[in-house]
Amino acid sequence: MARLGRRGFLAVAVIFHLIYAWSIFDIYFVSPIVSGMRPFGVDAPEPPARRLVLFVGDGLRADKAFQSFPDPSPPDDPSYDAETPRPLAPFLRSRVLSHGTFGVSHTRVPTESRPGHVALIAGLYEDVSAVMTGWKLNPVNFDSVFNRSRHTWSWGSPDILPMFKEGAVPGRIDADCYGAEEEDFTAEATKLDTWVFDKVKAMFEEAKKNETLHAALQDDKVVFFLHLLGLDTTGHAFRPYSKEYLHNIKIVDQGVQEITELIERFYGDGKTAFVFTADHGMSDWGSHGDGHPDNTRTPLIAWGSGVAKPVTVKKGIAPGHEDEFSSDWGLSHVQRHDVAQADVAALMAYLAGLEFPVNSVGELPLSYLDAEPKAKAEALLVNARGILEMYQVKEQEKMATEVGYKAFPDFAGDVNSPENRIKGIQATIDSGDYDKAITDCTALVQTTLQAIRYLQTYDWLFLRTLVTLGYIGFVAFAFTTIIDIYVLHSGTPMLRTTASTVAFSSILVALYSFLFIQHSRPTYYAYAFFPVFFWEDVFARRNVWVEGRKILLGHLDGTKAYLGFFAAVLLFAGVLEALAQSYFHREMYTICYLLGMAWPASYGFEFMKQHVVLIATWALSCAMMSTFTLLPAIKTESINLILVGGFLMFAVGALYLLLEKSILLDSKSAKGELAETKPDSLSRTILGVQVGLIALSMLVTRSSVTSIQARQGLPLGTQVVGWIVLVASLTVPFLHGLRPNNHYLHRLTVIFLTFAPMFIILTISYEGLFYFAFCTLVLTWVRLEHHVYRHRLATAVATVRAANGSAAPPSNGHALKSNGAATSTQQKEKEISGAFRTVTLADARISLFFLFLLNSAFFSTGNIASISSFSLDAVYRLIPVFDPFSQGALLLLKIMVPFVVISANLGILNRLLGLGQGVLGMVGVVMGDWLTVRFFWLVKDEGSWLDIGESITKFVIASMLGVFVAGLEGVGEVFVGGVEVATGGDDNVGATREEKAK
Repeated sequence: MARLGRRGFLAVAVIFHLIYAWSIFDIYFVSPIVSGMRPFGVDAPEPPARRLVLFVGDGLRADKAFQSFPDPSPPDDPSYDAETPRPLAPFLRSRVLSHGTFGVSHTRVPTESRPGHVALIAGLYEDVSAVMTGWKLNPVNFDSVFNRSRHTWSWGSPDILPMFKEGAVPGRIDADCYGAEEEDFTAEATKLDTWVFDKVKAMFEEAKKNETLHAALQDDKVVFFLHLLGLDTTGHAFRPYSKEYLHNIKIVDQGVQEITELIERFYGDGKTAFVFTADHGMSDWGSHGDGHPDNTRTPLIAWGSGVAKPVTVKKGIAPGHEDEFSSDWGLSHVQRHDVAQADVAALMAYLAGLEFPVNSVGELPLSYLDAEPKAKAEALLVNARGILEMYQVKEQEKMATEVGYKAFPDFAGDVNSPENRIKGIQATIDSGDYDKAITDCTALVQTTLQAIRYLQTYDWLFLRTLVTLGYIGFVAFAFTTIIDIYVLHSGTPMLRTTASTVAFSSILVALYSFLFIQHSRPTYYAYAFFPVFFWEDVFARRNVWVEGRKILLGHLDGTKAYLGFFAAVLLFAGVLEALAQSYFHREMYTICYLLGMAWPASYGFEFMKQHVVLIATWALSCAMMSTFTLLPAIKTESINLILVGGFLMFAVGALYLLLEKSILLDSKSAKGELAETKPDSLSRTILGVQVGLIALSMLVTRSSVTSIQARQGLPLGTQVVGWIVLVASLTVPFLHGLRPNNHYLHRLTVIFLTFAPMFIILTISYEGLFYFAFCTLVLTWVRLEHHVYRHRLATAVATVRAANGSAAPPSNGHALKSNGAATSTQQKEKEISGAFRTVTLADARISLFFLFLLNSAFFSTGNIASISSFSLDAVYRLIPVFDPFSQGALLLLKIMVPFVVISANLGILNRLLGLGQGVLGMVGVVMGDWLTVRFFWLVKDEGSWLDIGESITKFVIASMLGVFVAGLEGVGEVFVGGVEVATGGDDNVGATREEKAK
């Protein structure tokens, strides 16, 4: 393979990290869907109910459904005491107290609508990546309760209903949806629920006149599904503790009561079963998706035909409330029966007399059934046989492809075989020992689920080892490339031989043959390719390490020097570990920023005296940045904070516009850091437009927030102006190309003003203040790093002068080694012949700073454990109607802005330090993979849902940081293209202003 250049390396880095980021889904979250299973159903003379009604309150948290609150929408009655807390769902509460069984349904990650509804209706947990398919018409490719019904009528959101209709037997499911434009986050969302209730009422009214419809409704095994999206929409827009959300609970409760009474009157046979639950909960900041308990705990209430009545105690606390989660519900005397979300599908199938969905892994919750012990035992045995059938099909597939397959230990041998266990349980039922049969069935279900997991994790060790070797190989490959290009200047020959090529090719062929025999997924081949590719390249360029060591570590002489070097390595490792810990404790950033305030002091008093203003700015910027990770990630909308942030951005632009000439001229005269300084009238006009856009964005944001908070919706004019401001802010800066000013301070100011309107329109709280503080810090860091470099270079010059005993400076101080030792003229000429200076170990610290700032850019305003903490509220000012891809794109654009800013600053810093293009970012990517590998082994697919969600988030973020750096490298170069800076390698390097004046 030919030697890769910088662009080639970046391309490989992006492709590698994107592919390997997907590895956790291939390893930890494999789709459980298989086909070819036989359906199993309870064979009873008469099912518990002839029909089933499923209510799903989308986004309803369990606690909010049962807690008491002051009435959020009291009647217009002066005598009514609205402030006294009361249950907001009295009808559903009455079902809990007197008519049915209740509990908490625990969902899995991701807590999004599609996975939640699939678990409820199909009884299986899709792989985590399936969340993306829920935002478009993507029919379920597996069985469901609806598909097992004789007919299902459904009403609700166009995002949920069609996927079950299109994936079922044709004609079996009716789906009546409102238009997508009705999902307006800025308007009254309760209309979505009243629309559903009105449609149900209209259908039953129509049935009185339509004989065909009436006859269809009289059939058995029919299902009615009411999807109630209002709560989710209201929660996103106003938070689940708001009056709007609590009022929506009242609307849902009233509607459920009306529909229940309507259906009972229509049929009059008492043979209807009702189930009320939710697909997921909602966090306090109006988001969901991760594993926070507020998102994973949903209410479950069942009543009607076939459902057990409540179990109560007269004294003390009833079973099920041990976790104290429900201590303030006023229901402690009623037994609570918690279930896994997939169990609800099994419950509904049993109640309606349907066959269990063949893909279901749900366990029938017997405590919800009003049945004799014998019937419960027989039903649970049928449930167990259905789950066991899925395992056996999975096992046959695995045996057909796996080399040297080993069976699940608990099912090994004739005695423990599934068939023998089924026979034993049936014999126990026939003997009348129903309790033992139920116990044995429960054990068989749990064992079968473990066996299914065994099959899903069968290849874990092999795949995790392969991926780990890939990441370690990339680190070795990256360091080899960096040393080769930026230290040895691509001057070391490659030592690739026929024997080495054959050896590595043989390893790859062997891996591919193994994967082919096992019918592995296409991504597995990529996982196998990269380790071989990387390690072969490292082996072929092994001389790079030998020669690189001579240059990078050649100055180490003696035990003291080596101890100092290892101490520095340990310090680096400590900082990287601090970054890893920051993913668990955001306060780590605060500690690091406070410690970072003292960093300039390490260069001595003289350095600090020469740069008092710059160091003071650095300390102040660090202090400002240290506060953000102490602020709550759960933010509420504050127009005052938005406007304060906007005012600071406007002030920066206005001051620069007024003082541009003096700022640029002072910078040049002081430090020699710029080429072009002449302000231009056209350039100043464009700057004025950018500053004006900031002011306009403040006005339009204030108007939007006021209108939305008043529940008046988003005025079309305000929305249009908001889009105009956003688009103009991103396009007007390109006009600077007509009158380019190549001073780097000018360019960075333009970039700052470019994204300022975005951080006003798309912010809900202190994010604008963060943008101001972050940009100030990064610019100060760039200037400080430049002066540190010049200081070190001046120290080296002084050392050379002292060593030579001469006052004359060397021909070019730019070519000195980092330890200050003089280099030969030939060596200096060799380095000068390239476009950049040689990278030194001292530059690694700059990359570490960059990596820290990169992480801080993402997490200073968000919850480290949850990307969902980045609220969508601000997006409603531009896109009020539910459109996840467009809304997500806007949110991602805002999140990416700090990355763009720091990439542009890093590009300028590269030039100021005379380094090769992108080298600091490349080193940062390599350091970041320490976090990636660490979090890869911490990914969990079981345990608490919070742990699962956090583990996925941490790995994906750490892995994507490398992609961001590599991708934004090019973006940063576009932003700083044409900027001219002096590297500080002139003869007067290190001279003060007074010395230059003399």
